Amino acid sequence: MTKRRRFTDDFKARIALEALRGDKTVQEIASKHKVHPNQVSTWKRQAIDGLADVFSTGPERVTADHEAEIHDLHAKVGQLMDLSRFCAAPGARLSHLSFEGDRAFPAQC
Repeated sequence: MTKRRRFTDDFKARIALEALRGDKTVQEIASKHKVHPNQVSTWKRQAIDGLADVFSTGPERVTADHEAEIHDLHAKVGQLMDLSRFCAAPGARLSHLSFEGDRAFPAQC
């Protein structure tokens, strides 16, 4: 039984770039590198599809991701503060807490 071949990202990129140049046919590229022609076509298509991401990973995308993470962290801090206030209240009983997912809150009567 033969093992599956694993190709590095660098190898895939070189093959895709060679296919995008158009100097050789997909069949010629595949036989030169000993891979299946369908694999060359798949890597070429993935390179074309991912080309827009190369130019869109600028500061705008990083800022949007950062702001979303900050929003999520602020929401989590608010939940934890509410829980600590509830537990610190006189006569608070922890048996009334309901845990669903990552949220802890007092159970409704």
